[in-house]
Amino acid sequence: MKPGRFTVANLASWVIAATFALSLASQSLCHGQAPPGAGPPPVINPRAEDRQRQLAEGRLRSAEMDAAAESENKKHVEAAIINMKEDFTRIQVIRNDIARNLVAGKPLEYTLIADQTAEIHKRASRLNVYMLAHAPENKGENNTSDPKKEEMIGALVKLCKLIDSFTDNPALKNAGMLDVKGVEKAKEDKARADKDLIEIIKLSESVHKKSQELKVSN
Repeated sequence: MKPGRFTVANLASWVIAATFALSLASQSLCHGQAPPGAGPPPVINPRAEDRQRQLAEGRLRSAEMDAAAESENKKHVEAAIINMKEDFTRIQVIRNDIARNLVAGKPLEYTLIADQTAEIHKRASRLNVYMLAHAPENKGENNTSDPKKEEMIGALVKLCKLIDSFTDNPALKNAGMLDVKGVEKAKEDKARADKDLIEIIKLSESVHKKSQELKVSN
């Protein structure tokens, strides 16, 4: 074979090489990919990245704050329940002490009565912070006058009965077992509990004031 002579073998080699090259070019165009090192580098916006990071941090802080607020609210509710149970129980204990002395016919100790009624007033008032008791307006019962000396035993008996009525009220005992049929009855019980609690607050304050006066004069 002489150099430069065109043969069938040369033609076949050229056709194969050209076909292979075109095939590579076609694949590159179909995939839309530029060869390595070709084309401009991607544009990175640092502000956009900062913004995304700030949003992520903000969402994280918000979630942490919500969890902290929920935990704090739970603590307040638990503390309120503990205070209510303590006040409820302590009022009954003091009531029993007063009733025991009355039944025994002991002379009234005004210093002791002043302390007892002061604690009843304080704890009943704190219960009312949670219960938000509101009795219906009744002009004939709004003013609770301080009892006279000879009325002290009667006032203490009335206070004990009010405490009995309040602590035995179904609205307080069955609050977690209310059904649809008992809604109206529950409203009546709650209204009576409100009325009793407000009267306990007023009467304990009146008896306390009178006891303070009598212990000074005796």
